[in-house]
Amino acid sequence: MPLLPRRFERLRAVLDRRMGDLTLLLEHVDKPHNLSAILRSCDAVGVLEAHAVSLPGRTPTFNSTALGSQKWVALHRHGCSGDAIARLRAGGFRLYGTHLGAQAVDYRDCDFTGPTAFVLGAEKWGLSEETAAAIDQAIVIPMVGMVQSLNVSVATAILLFEALRQRQAKGCLPTRGEGLPPEQYARLLFEWAYPEVAAWCRREGRPYPALSPEGAILEELPRTVRLRC
Repeated sequence: MPLLPRRFERLRAVLDRRMGDLTLLLEHVDKPHNLSAILRSCDAVGVLEAHAVSLPGRTPTFNSTALGSQKWVALHRHGCSGDAIARLRAGGFRLYGTHLGAQAVDYRDCDFTGPTAFVLGAEKWGLSEETAAAIDQAIVIPMVGMVQSLNVSVATAILLFEALRQRQAKGCLPTRGEGLPPEQYARLLFEWAYPEVAAWCRREGRPYPALSPEGAILEELPRTVRLRC
């Protein structure tokens, strides 16, 4: 079935608000329910992609809680936290880790309007010592009950929506795709609109075809490929 113009407009409207400078690093957060809820929050806020380091032998999996959000928020896997942190630092991110300690500050006292990466660990263990030592700023979510920690997916949502609130107040939320480089925006828009055609192009080692303003492919494709549109 051809891509309907209203579907293309919906995809473009969502991508217009994606933020490439807000992300997560999840350390050993391997429970499908938590991981699914976290990616759902990422999608809701406009996070483009997230990063994960799994325990040995674990592969990130999702359940119905995700509601398909894993299709719209890329989850990059890393062999170790050090590699993931190095990648984020190379991208200019400031790392805020949820970690109880003498240097931890209230998350509401931090500025999340610049390139921000929230680093969270599994509820049972928290961040590893190495990762806790590598973050730029330890943060806490103040609580007044008997329990000192929140479910990791709940904590993630609180932090992400605080970042969204701050950026909205500052007037720096993207609305027309300015949150991503133009080349990345165009690539993702095609992959979202035509995932099977995009996969075929990658296998063939050829560039993606151009799209019309309504989302139609402006190139004659083989019949077997056209049937996938």
